[in-house]
Amino acid sequence: MALKTIYQNNHVAIAYDYLNEWLYVDWTGDQDFDSVRNGCLQMLECLKQERCHKVLNDNRNVTSMWSDASEWGGKVWFPAMAAAGLEYFAWVYSPNVYSRLSTDLMMSHTERPLVLTFDDIDTASAWLRQM
Repeated sequence: MALKTIYQNNHVAIAYDYLNEWLYVDWTGDQDFDSVRNGCLQMLECLKQERCHKVLNDNRNVTSMWSDASEWGGKVWFPAMAAAGLEYFAWVYSPNVYSRLSTDLMMSHTERPLVLTFDDIDTASAWLRQM
């Protein structure tokens, strides 16, 4: 990946991958409603700024449940991302079972864009490259 960091705080780092033309989003540590909402809103701004259509969302370093943000993410944020041009979203699960359940809950509230979940980053990246 040829990454340029666009935004970073204690919970999330957002970079643009110039080689693959997508956002790479690396979430870290314990997450809650506020950290997820703030990170997602930053991701929306970065998507608009870079005018890209794909996101590689990496939750491998997430260590907690964040299900209180799931409905907001699926019903408010994902539609806003789609309206901003997002077409494909590859989501790499956390090994933390509670974070994984939070991801699945958000997915249950999501109608578009096309979001697929993966257990490893290589498979997620390969899928996203094909799209």
